[in-house]
Amino acid sequence: MRIVPLAAVFAALAAPFAGLAAVPAADYPVRPIRVIVPYPPGGITDVVSRIAAQEMNREFGQNVIVDNRPGANSILGVELVAKATPDGYTLGTVIAAHAANQTLYPKLPYNSVTSFAQISLIGTAPLIMCVTNSLPATNVKEVIAIARAKPGQLSFASSGIGAAAHLSTELLMSLTAIKMVHVPYKGTAPALQDLIGGQIQVMFDTVSSMMPQARAGRIRAIALAAAERSGAAPDVPTFIESGVPGYVAGTWVGMHAPAGTPASIAGSVSAAIAKGVRRPEVRERFQQLGIDAVGNTPAEYTAFLKDEVAKWAKVIREANVKLEQ
Repeated sequence: MRIVPLAAVFAALAAPFAGLAAVPAADYPVRPIRVIVPYPPGGITDVVSRIAAQEMNREFGQNVIVDNRPGANSILGVELVAKATPDGYTLGTVIAAHAANQTLYPKLPYNSVTSFAQISLIGTAPLIMCVTNSLPATNVKEVIAIARAKPGQLSFASSGIGAAAHLSTELLMSLTAIKMVHVPYKGTAPALQDLIGGQIQVMFDTVSSMMPQARAGRIRAIALAAAERSGAAPDVPTFIESGVPGYVAGTWVGMHAPAGTPASIAGSVSAAIAKGVRRPEVRERFQQLGIDAVGNTPAEYTAFLKDEVAKWAKVIREANVKLEQ
């Protein structure tokens, strides 16, 4: 009787299942990719995600499908990504709230950093401060002077507690030793309407949201929270120019995958995004939206995200920001 080696037996048993093995990263992708956006269609996250998806489609030759899954301040959609199979076919995008949520929600069902394989910071969007026309201020120093003369009497709006606009204003108040009253809204649109109407005196939000109203003369643009002026609002000075050194704040859009996604896949997607956002047409589109294209590496994005978590944790704790129960 011929003795068959155990290795041969195991090879024979494994043969019928060979087709079920994971596709090597070198062959990625071989089927459509889903990108979960944890916000409704139409906002900055959705627009940037769709641009990134188009560029990935261009590079990979595979359909890249954007799947909007809003809810619970982005937590529902982000959790779907965290729990997905780490094979590169379910990705997700997030904004600055993703970093803040790590501190705002003690029982967050994932860790904003370690539950994911970071892929790329797609772009950053500095916020711009605008005031209602009835406020007699045309620059940062005048806004600060009024706030100091009337502590707690000026109100500022945001799209919600813990939103980038809220935390950015808290950071400004800390740096300049002023006190304003926060009035949270359910979204940017109603907050902006009350700023136009004069019920609110101050508001931060993205350049794409605020500048159309400022150009129309309905509100007054004061300063941009960026290191340099924006091509989308070249006449608006930065806070640094205006006498608030080091004040840079805003939102951003990044892409991630579930933790355990092969580094080769994360690198391939990162390279596709970087190539895409460097195309002149994409850069021009981003500039129109007040977004600075980035497209960095997984390691660079991971370092950035860790810094953002730490930065906003400090602001949240010092300002004692609490979510409404």
